[in-house]
Amino acid sequence: MTLTPTTLQDDHVLLEPLALHHAPDLEAAAADGQLWNLWFTSAPAPGEAKAYIEKALAGLTANAMLPFAVREKTSGQIVGTTRFYDFAPELPRIAIGYTWYAKRWQRSHLNTACKRLLLKHGFEALGCVAVEFHTDGRNQDSQRAIERLGAHKDGVLRAHKRRPDGTLRDTVCYSIIASEWPDVQRWLDIRLARLSAQ
Repeated sequence: MTLTPTTLQDDHVLLEPLALHHAPDLEAAAADGQLWNLWFTSAPAPGEAKAYIEKALAGLTANAMLPFAVREKTSGQIVGTTRFYDFAPELPRIAIGYTWYAKRWQRSHLNTACKRLLLKHGFEALGCVAVEFHTDGRNQDSQRAIERLGAHKDGVLRAHKRRPDGTLRDTVCYSIIASEWPDVQRWLDIRLARLSAQ
């Protein structure tokens, strides 16, 4: 099975295949909140968006990643990025991550809309047996957001990776398995309707 660039969308958000032409828009999105200063995020610093995209596209070429630019539909603006990664086609199984949004879109309906689209694609188009989420042990906001999706906490990999500043991070691992997807989807539909009405 090969990961193929595709567009995913609903009434709220458009996930379009990440490309080099998105670099200026991603730099502008990351500048909203100076996201590169958050030591647990993957957002590129000024001048680094092109290299960030090139690395994601190398992951696509290796059939390990499927990266997206996140376009908010009301404004039409690119407001962040997300991707599938750690693809294991023999199962298949995949992870969702490298997700960040401009500060003004954090804690909005946007993340729920994106995750609903990605989970649907993972389970229904790719036929995954499970979809994983990994986050920094220090990133409590991310852990709460993943738990709100209905994901199961599988455990913690201690001293698992290095952050961009070189410090070691613990990685908190979550997953949703295929049999849980129908109930998770119903919950996300309800949650998205509630959040988008605010």
